[in-house]
Amino acid sequence: MSGIHLFEAATYAARRNRLQQAIPSGIILLMGNEESPSNYTDNVYPFRQDSNFLYFLGIDKPGLAAIIDVDAGKTILFGDDPDIMHIVWMGALPSMSELAAAAGGADTASYDQIENYLAEARSKGRFIHYLPPYRADNSIKLSRWLGISIDGLAADASVPLIEAVVAQRSSKSDEEIVEMEKAVNTSGLMHIAAMKAARAGMKEYELVGLVESIARAGGGGLPYTVILSVNGQILHNHSYGNTLQSGQLVLGDFGADTAMHYAGDITRTLPVDQKFTTQQKEIYQIVLDTEVAAIQSLKPGIRYLDVHLTAAKHIAEGLKSLGLMKGDLDAAVAAGAHALFFPHGLGHMIGLDVHDMEDLGENYVGYGKEVTRSTQFGLRSLRLARTLEPGFVLTVEPGIYFIPELINLWRKENKHTEFINYDKLEAYFNFGGIRIEDNVLITPEGHRVLGNPIPKTIAEVEALRIG
Repeated sequence: MSGIHLFEAATYAARRNRLQQAIPSGIILLMGNEESPSNYTDNVYPFRQDSNFLYFLGIDKPGLAAIIDVDAGKTILFGDDPDIMHIVWMGALPSMSELAAAAGGADTASYDQIENYLAEARSKGRFIHYLPPYRADNSIKLSRWLGISIDGLAADASVPLIEAVVAQRSSKSDEEIVEMEKAVNTSGLMHIAAMKAARAGMKEYELVGLVESIARAGGGGLPYTVILSVNGQILHNHSYGNTLQSGQLVLGDFGADTAMHYAGDITRTLPVDQKFTTQQKEIYQIVLDTEVAAIQSLKPGIRYLDVHLTAAKHIAEGLKSLGLMKGDLDAAVAAGAHALFFPHGLGHMIGLDVHDMEDLGENYVGYGKEVTRSTQFGLRSLRLARTLEPGFVLTVEPGIYFIPELINLWRKENKHTEFINYDKLEAYFNFGGIRIEDNVLITPEGHRVLGNPIPKTIAEVEALRIG
């Protein structure tokens, strides 16, 4: 039935039971999302349910909210049965009782009753735990229901609930891993298709249309906006109007999600020509060696911060071998000089969200209480720094970029001149960027790269380009 997820109902009941055990008393309020109009009410953006609501209830439809009453030991699903007009336009839809059963058992009530339920709880002094809202419509509801100004909602969100959700969702179950491998495998098909199809004279948007169609054909959609550009030095480039030209690189950072919204996030870089140039091969191999070494080092008990810093040192060593960096590389990395070329973090958690749970606060997800986030350029963009645990799924995505505007700024400021050979960088001003990314599960023994292998060596990529 439409709007019902596919895990067993007992999965959702068990998840909520575990959450209740982490919260000693009060009410847990979980907000579902609403449809969002694109340019008028009946023309909406593709609906995306809140991931926490999906995780604990599994229902992928708008117009819902849930309360887990910790003291009463019950879940109440608030929503309304479809009326005949819904059915005329949308077809037969599940009833509230059917949705509640699929979610592992819950009481049901009409949506307009939630405000009274919360008002009664507030009158009795009961604590209402809620997660920080990121949608304006939910912020308005929460403000009205809880008597908190919209500006104050984030500060009053329940830290114990945030921490409990992060702790629970961080470790992926076997059934979640199955979904994530589906997402990665579809993502791989998207990248292989782009590697085969790219030709000089094409527009970027032609490749974007191709890979988006494969994501849709895989049964899901896109977990994030496709990044595909000959301007790979622009980290999140969402403009697709350039024409592919001989001598350029195409950086593609895109993936698919499944019908259950588990995400894949893969990056590959390919030459517009059939083969990489010598200059491109030199930079590509540094990035590939860095990615492979970082993946090989992954295991429980190590901090991802340290994996990131080792990757930064590996990139700096490669660039020094080409004469682009110089001096003491440990000192260079400590000073952040490498971030001229590698200005982002090595990776992030991934799951129901491509940047998993970041609506709850990136520092809760990626840092916790054990690591303090750096303010240094580049390092401050590391989304995951904490100690790795079995069940974590994360991205490993080193890159090297030549950003003329940043190079010129640092050179004008005489920044890190003891580590950077600025004179030699002019030969790379039209290079673009290279990033290579895979999704990796942390296992009790070490790690496992998810999905079928996606071509990434120079020989593998060139073989597809020739084919």
